[in-house]
Amino acid sequence: MQHLLRRKIIYTGIIILLCPVIGFAQLRERYNLPDHDEKPIRFGINLGMNRSHFSFTHNPVFLQQAPFDSITVVESINSTGINLAWMVNFRLNDHFDLRTYPVNLTFTEKAFEYNVKYPDGPGGETPVTQKKVQSISLTLPVQIKFTSDRIDNFKVYMMTGIKGEYDLASNAGARKAENLIKLNRFDYGVEAGVGFHFYFPVFVLTPEVKIGWGLGNLHNRDPYLKYSKVIDKINSRIISFSLTVE
Repeated sequence: MQHLLRRKIIYTGIIILLCPVIGFAQLRERYNLPDHDEKPIRFGINLGMNRSHFSFTHNPVFLQQAPFDSITVVESINSTGINLAWMVNFRLNDHFDLRTYPVNLTFTEKAFEYNVKYPDGPGGETPVTQKKVQSISLTLPVQIKFTSDRIDNFKVYMMTGIKGEYDLASNAGARKAENLIKLNRFDYGVEAGVGFHFYFPVFVLTPEVKIGWGLGNLHNRDPYLKYSKVIDKINSRIISFSLTVE
């Protein structure tokens, strides 16, 4: 199901990417959508790609017993995901907007890589073993956006805000979890980014780069689980590139 949804989102992204190519020459021909920024509320569809990983700390027990434990090294691996959102923008004045995404789905697949001194061959372990954690997060951000003056059909902006996340695929309640890392469902954090508005005759295209820092501890640590006990706190980190069509 998740694979089919990702494919649909990718096809939608290709269509969004092709639309501005057709009308790019019209950016110089005339002053497009002159009243667009005066609207009190604007809506848009957002599609993007992200790179994410876990920022984590080792548990003190692991640091003391590492030379004698089966697991000697733990690392977090970067992974690529996609996100799809519906944007609502509230105009505050000529340069400030309040922005949120009531529907915002983020698909990621983060992973930990372990160096195992005594791998369990029959159990599928190797000297270098990866444990992947799939995530489908429903995110609700609230952002303040500061925009520059419009120059012809171009405008630049900066944004910052806070966010809350609920992981629909969290495995914190899993019972058979000997080979899992349990993660909590709820997270919160801050984010910041920069973007550009390009005004076309019938829509506004907005590419944006954004960085997010998770502040909550995602790790539901279990001292009896092999891959969980060596880790203490886990925080999410993500950088994304997205396109919004208004």
